[in-house]
Order: sequence, then C-alpha cells, then structure tokens
Amino acid sequence: MKKRLLYCTALFLLMNRASFAADRGEMKWTGSWAASPTLMHMSEPLGDSTIRDVVHLTLGGTAIRVVLTNQFGRVPLRVGSATVAVPAGSGGLEPGSEHKLTFDRQPSVSIPAESYVLSDPIPMPVTAFSDLAISLYLPAQTIADPTCHERAISSNYIASGNQAKEIALPDARRFYSWCFLQDVEVYPKNRGPAAIVALGDSITDGAYSTIDANHRYTDYLALRLHAKRKTAHLSVLNEGISGGRVLFDGHGPSALRRFDRDVLAQPGVRYVIYLEGINDIGQLLRANSPERTLTLDDLTFAAQQMITRAHMHGVKVFGATLLPAGTKNEPNPTWVAMRRLIDGYNDWVRTSHAFDGIIDFNKALADPDDPDIIRPAYDRGDHVHPNDAGYKAMADAIDPALFRR
Repeated sequence: MKKRLLYCTALFLLMNRASFAADRGEMKWTGSWAASPTLMHMSEPLGDSTIRDVVHLTLGGTAIRVVLTNQFGRVPLRVGSATVAVPAGSGGLEPGSEHKLTFDRQPSVSIPAESYVLSDPIPMPVTAFSDLAISLYLPAQTIADPTCHERAISSNYIASGNQAKEIALPDARRFYSWCFLQDVEVYPKNRGPAAIVALGDSITDGAYSTIDANHRYTDYLALRLHAKRKTAHLSVLNEGISGGRVLFDGHGPSALRRFDRDVLAQPGVRYVIYLEGINDIGQLLRANSPERTLTLDDLTFAAQQMITRAHMHGVKVFGATLLPAGTKNEPNPTWVAMRRLIDGYNDWVRTSHAFDGIIDFNKALADPDDPDIIRPAYDRGDHVHPNDAGYKAMADAIDPALFRR
C-alpha cells in the first residue's frame, strides 16, 4: 500500500511538472508573421480549389503552428486538407519539405463564422527571413465573403481541385492577397523572444513597394534588429491595412475595433509601433464623410484609448509621426486644414509624453527644402506613399534601443 501511495505521488508530481512545462511552452510561442484579415470580394468562386499563401518569417524556431481565419465569413469555412512547405518559386514547393497541417490531430477542420483556429504544432525548424508556403484545399462550398488580406504585395496562387500536396501548380492563377491565413507562430530556440506589432494603414502595409521583395518598412526593421545580438530575439508583425482608419471602419475594421485582435492577441507581443491617422485626416476632402468635422482631439483620444489598453497588458506603445503629404502648391484649400491637422497631431506625438517612445517618420522623410512634402528621392510618385528607399529610410529612423528597455 505504501509503495503504491509513493508511486501515485510520484506520478502526480510528474504529471504536474509536465503540465507546468506545457504551460510554460505555450507562453513561449511567438508570432513570426502576421497579416490583418479583412473582407474581400473575389470575382471567381473559391470552392473546390487550393489556395497557396506564401509568407516571409521574421523569427526562427524549432516548431511552427498556423492560424487560419474565417473572421468575415457568415457561415463555417471547411478546409479539407492543408500543408506547409518551403516554396520553390512560381507556386512550387521544395520536394521533401512538405508537412501536413492537422487540427486536433485531424487533417481537416471547419472554422466557425467570424472565428479562427490554430493548427497543431509542427516540428519543422525554420529560420528568420525564410519563406513558407501554406496550402489550403477548400472543398466545394459557397464562399461569399472570403477573409483575406487584400494587398499582400506577395505572389500567392489559386489552383482548381485538391492540390494542397502537389509540388507544382502548373495551372495556378497568381494573385496578390493572403486568404484565410492570419498568423504563423514559432517556438523559438532561445529564451526571451518577443514580438513588435506595427499597427497602421497603407504605409505600414507597404503599399506600392516592390512585389515579392519584402521592402515594407517592417521588413527592413526586422533585418536591422536581427543584425544586432541584443535585438535578434525580436519578430516584427505587420498589421497594416491599406485604407484603414482609426475611428471608422473603411477598408477593414477601424484601429479601435481591431486593436485587441490584431495587437493584444498576438503571442509574445511586447511593443507596438502606432502609425495611424492620415486616412482619417484625408476624410476632410470628402463632403459626405462622417469624419468631415474631424478634430485633433478625436485622434488623440483614440490613440490614448489604445495606449491604455496596451499598458493594461504590459505592452509598450511607440508613437510615430505622420508622413508629409501632398505637393508644394496644393490647389484645394482643404489641404491647408489637413496640413494643420497633420502638424498638430505630430506635435502632440512629439510633446505629449503619452507614448512610451517616439519615432519621427515625418522628420526622416520630409524634404529639407519644404518639410510639408516627402523628399523626392523617397516619393513613389503620388506624394503620399514612400518608394522602397523611403520605406528603408523609415526603418533607419527607428532607434533599436527602444526595444532594449
């Protein structure tokens, strides 16, 4: 009886230790890639087809897990089979690199409407700045409201039928959105991993940067951080939505509405770069917009709300100034009001002490001869968005010491 009691006690302790280790392991999962999902309309049906999303990681690890999303679906989304592999270009895969994705050890899954699922962990070693191809077979079904990140600036593929396991997709159609994929998380080799989440609009999204080049400012920032031992444990997650606004839904949910999902829910998040507001200010040009009477107080109140929510979770927020916009002699008088609002907001970012640190993108990209406009060398041509050199200049303006505190 005594021996049995000792055996049961030892078994109990071992089970508790295993449970504790598992809990600590869960705490260690860290986002390596992310994209904010939105509702997207597609001209061709997605039922009985294979989606192959290609993503670029910013942190390595010994294992991965994948988050699939049906955030904007009105009915459950059925995924018949799924794989993850190393891409070989043009929609192909490196032979022998494929791993099956499973969900509670099952090869298929039904994702409830307005929800998401995590895959089982996969013992697949990956490195920072490597690419993964996630292939999803969607059996015949009506998908009226696909959940995608529309402007991926990355080549992805759609093929007919179940080709999730196929090495080549010779008849696939190339498109530039990530669909039904929300996050890729890694189990890092080293202790103390953490994630930086970049929250913003099209400038964070990397609009008009070179396709498949990974030239968003967040990509350049990840490279800078991994070049230094003290910051090589950090991932950079891009949660930009082109056309996104702070106060109202537009091209996707407002920043206020998606903050908890896209920022606070990220595993390992420790820092946020907040670059929002230019699309709200741009609504001054639209006579019927609900933001036609936007004030500085509206923008600063919203920012402070998100800062407070982040601090409740021990997450630091770094405020970024808005970039210059427009040309030297704008004919529309509303631009005068817009520039005053941009200047007022940037002054608040710099002087309010509301943020845990400041990133002055405006100063880094402004034309020295006219600070109201983007330096020509950094202008992609629309006088609002940077080119690749401008995105690199943004990353270079970020002090890595912010993330060593």
